[in-house]
Amino acid sequence: MTNRKTRRRWLRAFFILALAAGLGALALSGLVRYRAGERILTPEQAAKTGAECILVLGAGVRADGSPSDMLRDRLEYALDLYRAGAAPKILMSGDHGRKEYDEVNAMKDYALAAGVPSEDVFMDHAGFSTYESLYRARDVFQARRVLIVTQEYHLYRALYIAQALGLEAWGVAADPQPYRGQLYREFREVLARDKDFFLCLFQPEPTFLGEAIPVSGSGDATNDRLG
Repeated sequence: MTNRKTRRRWLRAFFILALAAGLGALALSGLVRYRAGERILTPEQAAKTGAECILVLGAGVRADGSPSDMLRDRLEYALDLYRAGAAPKILMSGDHGRKEYDEVNAMKDYALAAGVPSEDVFMDHAGFSTYESLYRARDVFQARRVLIVTQEYHLYRALYIAQALGLEAWGVAADPQPYRGQLYREFREVLARDKDFFLCLFQPEPTFLGEAIPVSGSGDATNDRLG
C-alpha cells in the first residue's frame, strides 16, 4: 500500500513538472512571437523600409536540386520585393555544409533564371540555422538594415533574433499556399523559439565566421565559397 502511494506521489510530481515545463515553453514562445509581430509588413510597406538587402532563409531542396515548395515561395516573394526596389541586393542564406547538399546555389540559380544580375545575389553557404544566418548577415555580410523573407510561422523567430543581435529588421511572410506537415512544423517551432531565446541571451559565435564580404559589394565574391 505504501509503495502504491509513493508511486502515485511520484507520478503526480512528474505530471506537475511536465505541465510546468510545457507552460514555460509556451510562454517563452509567445514572448518571442509578441516581440517580433509588429515588424511583419506587407510587400507594399516593405518596399519603403530602405533595407540594404533582402535576406531569404533557406529551406529544403529536392534530390534534383530544385527548390521545395516552401523555398520556391520564399524566393518568389523575394524576387517581387527586389523588383519593387525594396533593397538592391538579395542574400541567400542556407545549408551548404556538404558537397552533395546545396541550398544556396539552388537559390541563386533560381534568381538568375528570373533575370536578377549575379552581382546582386549573395550566397551565405554556412547559414546552418536561423540564428547563424542572422549572425552572419551582421558580421560577415556587414548588413544592418535587413528585410527577411520566410513563412510567417518562422518569421517571428527570425525577427526576434535579428532584433537581439542589433539589426534593424523587418519581415514579409511568404504564405501563398498551405504546406503539408505544417502542424508538426508549428509544434517544432515552439521548441525552436525557446532554444533561440537562450541563444540570444548568450550570443555564441556561429559555426563559421570568416572574412567580411560586405553586402554593399558584389555577390560574385560568394560564388562557390563554403564557410
